[in-house]
Amino acid sequence: MALVLGRSGPVSYEQLLDDVWGTHPPETGHRVLPSYVFALRKALDPQGTRPGTSVIRGGSGGYRFVLDDLEGDTAELEAHAQAARRAKEAGDLATATDRFTAALALFRGEPLAGLPGPFARGERQRLTERRVALQVGRLECLVGLGRAGETLDALAVLTGADPLNEPLLALRMRALYAADRQGDALRAFADMRVRLADELGVDPGPQLQRVHQAVLRREETFLLGTAPIRPGRVRRPVNELPGAVGRIDGRARELDLLTAPAPSDTVSLTTVDGTAGVGKTTLALHAAHQLRADFPDGCLYADLRAHSEDQQSLTPQRVLRRLLRSLGEPNTETLSDLDELTAAWRTATSSLRLLLVLDDVANARQAAPLLPAGPGCRVLITSRRRLVELDADIRITLEPLEVGGSVSLLRHLVGEERADKEPEAMGELARLCDGLPLALRIIGARLQTRPTWTPAFLVQRLAGDEGRLAELSAGERSVEAAFSLSYDQLPQRLQRAFRVLGLVPTAEFDKLASAAMLGCPPFEAENVLEDLVDVSLLQQPGPGRYRFHDLVRAHARRLARATPEEHSPARTALLRLYLDAGRLASDWGPSGFPTGPQPASTLFADWQHAERWLDAAGTELPDVVAHAAALGEADHACWIAEALTDYFLRRGQYHECRTTLETALLCADEATDRRMVPALRSGIGMIDFYQGRPAEGHTWFTTALELSRQHGDKREEARALTGLGAVAFNLGRGEEALPQLTEALNLSEKAGDSWLTSMILSLLGTVHQYHGRIEAALDCFGLVYTHAETSGRPNLLSQALLCIGDVHLSQDRHREAYGMFRRALDLVEQSAPTFQQAFLLTRLGTAQETNDLDTALSLHHEALALHEQLDPLKEPHYNRLEMDIRCRLGQTYATAGRLREGREQFLAALAIPGAESHPFEYARAKAGLATCQTT
Repeated sequence: MALVLGRSGPVSYEQLLDDVWGTHPPETGHRVLPSYVFALRKALDPQGTRPGTSVIRGGSGGYRFVLDDLEGDTAELEAHAQAARRAKEAGDLATATDRFTAALALFRGEPLAGLPGPFARGERQRLTERRVALQVGRLECLVGLGRAGETLDALAVLTGADPLNEPLLALRMRALYAADRQGDALRAFADMRVRLADELGVDPGPQLQRVHQAVLRREETFLLGTAPIRPGRVRRPVNELPGAVGRIDGRARELDLLTAPAPSDTVSLTTVDGTAGVGKTTLALHAAHQLRADFPDGCLYADLRAHSEDQQSLTPQRVLRRLLRSLGEPNTETLSDLDELTAAWRTATSSLRLLLVLDDVANARQAAPLLPAGPGCRVLITSRRRLVELDADIRITLEPLEVGGSVSLLRHLVGEERADKEPEAMGELARLCDGLPLALRIIGARLQTRPTWTPAFLVQRLAGDEGRLAELSAGERSVEAAFSLSYDQLPQRLQRAFRVLGLVPTAEFDKLASAAMLGCPPFEAENVLEDLVDVSLLQQPGPGRYRFHDLVRAHARRLARATPEEHSPARTALLRLYLDAGRLASDWGPSGFPTGPQPASTLFADWQHAERWLDAAGTELPDVVAHAAALGEADHACWIAEALTDYFLRRGQYHECRTTLETALLCADEATDRRMVPALRSGIGMIDFYQGRPAEGHTWFTTALELSRQHGDKREEARALTGLGAVAFNLGRGEEALPQLTEALNLSEKAGDSWLTSMILSLLGTVHQYHGRIEAALDCFGLVYTHAETSGRPNLLSQALLCIGDVHLSQDRHREAYGMFRRALDLVEQSAPTFQQAFLLTRLGTAQETNDLDTALSLHHEALALHEQLDPLKEPHYNRLEMDIRCRLGQTYATAGRLREGREQFLAALAIPGAESHPFEYARAKAGLATCQTT
């Protein structure tokens, strides 16, 4: 350091000893210097450099440092300083300001910090004084440019550090005057006069007194060196926008909205709201920089700190004073009344075209006074709250990034080469962050600063809610801290609601689920939900549907653990709601569920309401049972699974039904309700029967029968026997089915289970019909219809009418059959199950053959079109239904004498995959084909 900074030529041994050690040199004198020089050469020279070509060369009793093409900071500093002085002397204050700024940018903290020795102390003092001189030069230029408002804070710091510096105070007085703060300038002079008298016993010098007189007389040419600055003067555009730091991915649509042309005759207002860490500020600043050129009077920025950990939220008064100061407006520093400041701001901006970014706004009351008045001004506001009170032209609720945008941002942060080695782990990291840019950036920072970590390793560390929240923290950035700031500002009722609703087992929920958990009426629950949406702690994926961001949910659950007394009643109330909904929506009716609590919820108007509520939950219903099982609520898990069985089976949701029942079965032995042990097995047997797996169903029903008899449960014994009878008939063993169904009927009638009795009678009627016992079949189906009318469920009524219609059709009573099928179809269309509609339409076609062949053909084709809308992966009877429709259509074509078209339908039925596994339909197709070929 002494060699580089000290002199351009050689430095003697003695001088080096004085510079480095001062009055306490080493006892060995200058003989110690070669050892230091050797170490420096080894560190600075390329390997193999000889002493004659080293950067440190000896000779003539000393050493010199050879810079060659290298240039030190001090040389660059001097170059900028000289250029600044030349520009200032030439009157080019803008260029001078830029060069002063460049020179000051070379300073990074205290010069030569920590270096000992007299030379270092001297250089440190010299450079510090140099820095102050450069600062003063820059501030003088700013005052001369009419930008005095930008100098006030810096001048206050400098004069505070050197309170007796008269030239510095003179400059500050000039700046205060230029900012229309004449009174403050005069008070500053008075304070200095007292200070000089008290500490030095002298009066202010001539230069300071001259400035004082100029301020008193308003000599603007002397003070400012320019023409008087008054309202209406030409303003230098101000740009206070922070840098647009941070890449934005997946925000093209939102960025287009923010930067789209706006009306020039009004103030344009756009709000951007969203949860903490979703990237509101980053997006707004990117948009502002794209718009910057469109605003000739400048771009202003204010962070209102609504959610700052270490700073208080700014009042509108404080922000207005700063904004007015940025515009160089006079006579505003002494104003404190909000109305006065607002009026001054609107007056100042009425003729300007400004871009104003208000970041992290707490509420509309904080933002409203800050809106400028000039036509063509544009305001971008970011907030965690939806500022519905403001008349915004565009409102953008910023949602988490889609998967593609999340992975793209992560790849950019981690590095494409590193990321592409583990694409699956990168995708999982994006999923765990749930599209939250703050979380993604923290994950990126973790991997950037830990090069030995792999994405897969970090995935493991993020396992579970606790792991995720702990890992999503880097330095002062923390996902949980960001959420906490939003939570802490909530009133107590919303804080409790936030904690409780975090316990919801499904991704989405509604006001009924919330009402049950919060113990309040639905309209109150809806108000709570909307309040949480307004502060961006809840999302609203659809009308009346709500969800937590995954990380917000994790935070809510973490908070909930601190209040365990809220857990049990809220969770039990929600499970009870699902149980009530399942039992109300089931065709089994109240008597079909002999154990467990009967539906008592006042939240459902009727069974249709309960069914619609379950429909909205969709594929998440199995999660409710899994949640109950995980909580140790075995009884509720089993009861809900059983209650949902009929609901799932009627919709063909066999996978969901099986998942639900199997989950409950795993904890059935822990349930206090012992009926559940055989009941759940009968439910799984029903799924296998519906899906065409009679052998597997037989196994489940057999086990259920054994268990029900062991427990002495006659009702479950009847259900198991009913299942065994249905399997036997399906396998072509009708005579074996008859005694099983007869015994089941006796047991169900004694138990008073009307739904089960109807199902058994329906099966018995089908067995009788198959064996030609038509009257017995009609008697059974008539009783089924009577039971169905009592229940009022359209599904049961349509099934009874279908069975009666099939009997009439088998006896060629087409008119009676058509009437039954028509009534059944009308009932089915109320809930629109496409399978049943297609099933009934093709039977209507068969019943219409004797009356109108064209109508019959049209009905068959309509049934075929409906069939094509079914999902073959979800509907196990997809192929069987198609075979049935094509056989009936082929028969109608044959009856009409259109044999070629009939033959095509029969051939198409036989070509369906697995046709031989449906013996009845297969035999009909073969027989129909033979008829068409021999006729």
